[in-house]
Amino acid sequence: MTAARSLAGRRRLSQAELDMIVTAHEKFVTGKQGGKRASLRFMNLSGLDLSFRNLADADLSASILDGCRMVRTKLERASLFGADLRKADLRQAILVRADLRGACLRGANLSQADLTQADFREGQVAVPHPRKGLESCRHEARTGEVDEANFSGATLDGSQFSGVSAFKADFSDCSLRGAKLSGANLKDANLTGAILDGADVSGANLEGANFTGAVMTGVDTSGARTSGAEMQGCLTASTAQAVSQADEIHRRCLDNQVWCRTGGKEGAPARLDGEDLRPLGDRLKGLRLTAMSAVGACMVGIDLSGAQLQGANLQNADLRTANLRGADLRGAKLSGANLTKADLRQASLSPLPLGPERKTVANLTATRLRYALLQAADLSEAVLDGADLRGADLTGARLTKTSLRGCDLSQVQGLDFAPA
Repeated sequence: MTAARSLAGRRRLSQAELDMIVTAHEKFVTGKQGGKRASLRFMNLSGLDLSFRNLADADLSASILDGCRMVRTKLERASLFGADLRKADLRQAILVRADLRGACLRGANLSQADLTQADFREGQVAVPHPRKGLESCRHEARTGEVDEANFSGATLDGSQFSGVSAFKADFSDCSLRGAKLSGANLKDANLTGAILDGADVSGANLEGANFTGAVMTGVDTSGARTSGAEMQGCLTASTAQAVSQADEIHRRCLDNQVWCRTGGKEGAPARLDGEDLRPLGDRLKGLRLTAMSAVGACMVGIDLSGAQLQGANLQNADLRTANLRGADLRGAKLSGANLTKADLRQASLSPLPLGPERKTVANLTATRLRYALLQAADLSEAVLDGADLRGADLTGARLTKTSLRGCDLSQVQGLDFAPA
């Protein structure tokens, strides 16, 4: 270990000592008697377990946390300035607006962590003297380092990554909306399927990075180094034609609603196959769109919360980050659709009755549901054979007679049964 990452001058805490400090901090956070804010600066906490604990607003500046287990730890607004978090397990941790300036997260696992507005930029770090320890510190500028870290499925919206080294880091299927990546080193990074709307990559090193299938709306790569970067299938801004057609498509959807209301006497089901529906934004929220067809449509990020989509055909549609909360999708066809990071909380995907002893089940065969929110959704009798559910949250979901053949459920949250 180099002097920059030295343990000199850092007090080693036992797990029992750390637990006492954290318990007092949790009382402080919740306003209970006997609470005290945790001050864990310049500590050696390597290899200890902080999983599921609440360390919001705690100070862990310049501490050694390498190899720490911090699964689902709450670290909102916490100071991790100059901390050593190499190979730490931070899966699903909450690091909203955390101060990570000058921190080292090389090889750390931050899969599905919430790092909204976290700051990873350069920091002036105090380095203890090798022999005299904290009595004789020197200060050095240190860039944030996340080389080979795993951010798959994480949320990094609005984060500050300017000048950060993220060589070979895994950002697959994560959200980097509005992130500041100017001057960052993303050489050979994996950004497949990442959401980069409005991200700033000016002066960044993107050489050899994989952006296959990434959403790049409003991203200007002209000032970045892109030699050898894979950009196939990237989704860019809606065309002028798609924007100009938004009102006409909305009218078709309103006709669908009339068709529903009049029992088919007026209006007609909307036919939107292959259309770019992103310019509609939230205009379809709560509409009656029974039997709508939007095969292969681009619906990334649109708001369909509360919509009635019974029997709708959404096969192969791109619904990444779409809001389908509380939507009625009984009997819907979603085979091959991409619902990565979509919100399907309280959605109904149970069978659609068609008459006496007749019904049609929701078909999600080979659907991509990575990191999707499915809490309290009704998936009764739905067919999810071959679906990609890794990282999805099924807490409280109804799974009566649900078919999950060929699914990888190893990272699914909320399952209370052993997969067959």
